[in-house]
Amino acid sequence: MPQLSVTKIFEFAASHFLTKYHGKCENLHGHNYKLEVSVIGEIGEDDLVFDFVELKNIVKEKILSQLDHTHLNEKFENPSAEVIAVWVWEQLKEDLDLHEIKLWETSTCFVTYRGK
Repeated sequence: MPQLSVTKIFEFAASHFLTKYHGKCENLHGHNYKLEVSVIGEIGEDDLVFDFVELKNIVKEKILSQLDHTHLNEKFENPSAEVIAVWVWEQLKEDLDLHEIKLWETSTCFVTYRGK
């Protein structure tokens, strides 16, 4: 049975400043983040790898409810895209067979995380 990756894209807005950075990003600013969550698996009896609605509900509950319209420095010491992507993985790994997390900070800058 072939393995397929299923991805859903989410968006959230948040402010932050980088505490270990010297430059413009050490100042308070915000982003409209794009989060791509990819799960992996085989096609099941229902001809799906994973239900997009279920994926949406899990990510909304575990991630978006905690990050959307927040100040990320209240949750993370240094809220870089890298730190946030690893945190997202850790929050979701018990509920999903994760393949990859992509976190877009801008339309041209993103990080990819595939677990440890």
